Order: sequence, then C-alpha cells, then structure tokens
Amino acid sequence: MRILLGDKLLIATHNAGKLAEFREILAPLGITVSSAKEHGLPEPEETGTTFVENARLKAHAAAKATGLPALADDSGLEVAALNGAPGVYTADWAETPSGRDFVMAMEKTHAKLIAAQAPEPWTARFCCTLVLAWPDGHDEVFEGHANGQLVWPRRGQDGHGYDPMFQPENETRTFAEMTHAEKNALSHRGAAISALLKGSFQ
Repeated sequence: MRILLGDKLLIATHNAGKLAEFREILAPLGITVSSAKEHGLPEPEETGTTFVENARLKAHAAAKATGLPALADDSGLEVAALNGAPGVYTADWAETPSGRDFVMAMEKTHAKLIAAQAPEPWTARFCCTLVLAWPDGHDEVFEGHANGQLVWPRRGQDGHGYDPMFQPENETRTFAEMTHAEKNALSHRGAAISALLKGSFQ
C-alpha cells in the first residue's frame, strides 16, 4: 500500500457536490484539494463497464495531465428489482442535452419500478469505488457501499444525485434529509474514504 505524501490532492471530478464532500472530509488532515474543473481538464469519456474501470480512467488521466496525485470516484445506484440497474450507468440515466437532471433520473427509476410491478421495499445500494493514482502510473483502489431502500415521493432538499430517493438501512430519513456530516458517516463514499484514509494517509 503506497502512502500519499504531501498536502496537495487533485479530485478528478467536475461535480461540485462530490468535490464539496471530499473537501469537507479531507480538510482536517491539512490536505489542499483542487478539482479537475479548476485545472481546466476535460472530462474523459467513461468507457468502462465497471466502477473501478471508470474511476481508473479518470484518476490516471488527471494525474498524467497535472503531475499531481489524483483521486477519482465512480459511483452509482444498484436497484435489486431492476437487476442492478442503473449501476455503472447511473449518471447516464440523468443525461439531457443541457446537462444532468437527477429529478428526471429519479422519476425514470420510479417509473421502471412501477412498470416492473416490483413489491416494496425497493431494496438498493449505493456503490463507490475510489482510485488514487500517481503520475508514475501506480494506483490504489478503495470501495464502499451503503445499503438501503428507495422511497417515493422524494424527500429532502440537501444532498445531490439520488439522495432524495435513498433511505439507508436503520434510518427513517433519506440522505437528502440529513446534514452533510450525518450522510458522510453512513454513505458509500464515506465508507470508501474511510478505507482510503486508513490505507494511504500517514
């Protein structure tokens, strides 16, 4: 396991919500976080068929372009009644000509559950794979999951993506009804980051 040295880390994302989560979690460690967007990097095409493949594509592209260690995540929602969909294609379900619309994606997911006559509870899990890549081509992989169920109608104003539709296990609130700290303690990304902190930070 390679240890990350230095206090600068590039987060290979253009997603403001993800960047804010990483910044909040890493700030107490004295890590200065910047984003791929702030470096003017293009978003690489995510051609992988698994979370780890896509995270590797993003992390290595950013590390190679900037000479900085780069952390990328690929995450998504797997719905049991939909045979694991949308999974690695979670963001694709939100794509529109003018950008990503997760309200539309949540409505699409709900419509598919109704069409499938899937009985409640609609069990699902969020998955997160983190890849920390160095400019020399080395990388480390960390994974996390959050189990729960989908609810309808959506609830909550905070969070991003599918958060208003996802209620984690042993909770009565959705991710979007929690504070950032509460969500980070339960989330798939929080679990993956915990593994990252144990493995790659002194």
